[in-house]
Amino acid sequence: MSRLDELITELCPDGVEYKLIGDVCDFINGFAFKSSKFQGYGEPILRISNIQDKKIDTSNLVYFNLDDYTEDLSKYIVNKGDIVVAMSGATTGKIGVNDTDSIYYLNQRVGKFVPNEKIILNRFLYHILTSKTQLIYQISGGGAQPNLSSEKLKQIKIPLPPLPVQQEIVRILDNFTELTAELTAELTAELTARRKQYEYYRDLLLTFGDEVEWKTLGEIGKLIRGSGLLKSDFVEEGFPCIHYGQIHTYYGTSATETISFVSVDKSKKLKKAKKGDVLIAGVSENVEDVCKPLAWLGGDICISGDMFAFRHNQNTKYITYLLQTTDFSRYKEKFAHGAKVTRLRQDKLLAYKIPVPPLEEQERIVAILDRFDALCNDLTSGIPAEIEARQKQYEYYRDKLLSFKEVTA
Repeated sequence: MSRLDELITELCPDGVEYKLIGDVCDFINGFAFKSSKFQGYGEPILRISNIQDKKIDTSNLVYFNLDDYTEDLSKYIVNKGDIVVAMSGATTGKIGVNDTDSIYYLNQRVGKFVPNEKIILNRFLYHILTSKTQLIYQISGGGAQPNLSSEKLKQIKIPLPPLPVQQEIVRILDNFTELTAELTAELTAELTARRKQYEYYRDLLLTFGDEVEWKTLGEIGKLIRGSGLLKSDFVEEGFPCIHYGQIHTYYGTSATETISFVSVDKSKKLKKAKKGDVLIAGVSENVEDVCKPLAWLGGDICISGDMFAFRHNQNTKYITYLLQTTDFSRYKEKFAHGAKVTRLRQDKLLAYKIPVPPLEEQERIVAILDRFDALCNDLTSGIPAEIEARQKQYEYYRDKLLSFKEVTA
């Protein structure tokens, strides 16, 4: 019999009492900080967008000056270990915990739980709440504009086993969480190392001197600009198509099939890419991803605006790999422009000079890089799958450990 089983047998053999969240902890709604007084330094403000993946994301914090407010803001402080919840917006219902040594101040639409630790442990409450995120989202109304009420939140019923039982459950679940985090860090480090190795050999294989001919992209091919295709045009079956955004989010180095389609009638009005074209995303949110290439190796497809089909007489994957190199990244940094979105003008793209060895040499290089690319892709797809499996394992044991027979009065 495990230690937990022993404790349950000794302290609550007939089940445990269930209570409302509002009966075992206080809840503090955030303060309405004025956005006009946000600044780039000072005291950090915790907004709904900062609650991500059960943690506090500090990448987009805003700050304020205490002297700008006459109110006592001490109750809005989020200390280490405090549990918070997003009350509206895209992250509604997400639970976060401050696992840093820093303090933050609760903004409006962010709530903080203050448990009565004489009857419920803070970490026990945390694990309970992470098991209730779907329920919390549902009581917020869901939909396009979810809005969580603190009063409804307080009405959620939770089990309340004796403190020694809570302590043992917390120990088990915290250990499981720590092991998962360690595994994630190891897998991510391995992937980073493999990617750096791949990038090094890719750049090395694609580095040439005067022993080969150099030409601009404009000298070996032409750009065909897409137009007219919207995501709202997608249908279940029909003529294959690719939207520029999918190059960023779905496709890798090459593809032979699409995940989207348009009607045959609509396809007749749209620009087409052909087998062997390099599809290029013409717009991005950053310089790194602008002009992201995709070697298209399937049949004719429709292409959207803000992307190009580069038609040429070279090895398609060879051109694609060249447009992934560090050299091309530096070229983009020099000539790409834009405030909200980043673009590289067509004339600048076509002016980019590349080495053009014989097709046999291009094929040899592509064969080597394909093997590296496949290895990185296997790791990339494998890591999220492994992490998801561990997360589901944690959720399974968490839900099992937090399921108690209710004692009725």
